Amino acid sequence: MELKQNVSGFLKRAADANTIELANQELTKALDYLEANNLTSGYTSIIWQTPDEDIEFWYKNLKASQNELQKLVSNSALERTNVLIKLRETLLDVGEKTKVTVPKGLAVYPNNTLWAILLIIGMITGFVGIMIPILEADKKASNNANSE
Repeated sequence: MELKQNVSGFLKRAADANTIELANQELTKALDYLEANNLTSGYTSIIWQTPDEDIEFWYKNLKASQNELQKLVSNSALERTNVLIKLRETLLDVGEKTKVTVPKGLAVYPNNTLWAILLIIGMITGFVGIMIPILEADKKASNNANSE
């Protein structure tokens, strides 16, 4: 939830902005949060490092977009619109459903390993919790069949 409030929400607003100034303002808010929380490098993956989980590439791409917004001095409506379109393409993944481009697992980074361990423990506990009553019911059924 914190990531959505402080990063992806502002990135979505930057992508939706109709002016360079507004887009830069929203993008800067997201980048300030990333920098303040040391979310500028690393991988969100635990075992394999895949490109979609590379925080540094994503962060550098956002910084490059911010730099382009800040350095644009043209008053040409076409050039300003092209920069905003390019920003939108950078910030959003358009497919079946449009969503903000954010590395998978960033919401729990840098505690991804802890969350994975807790998830595995939870799954094992859930499995054991389901199996115990089934085994007990089977044992009672066997005892009832033997006593008859």
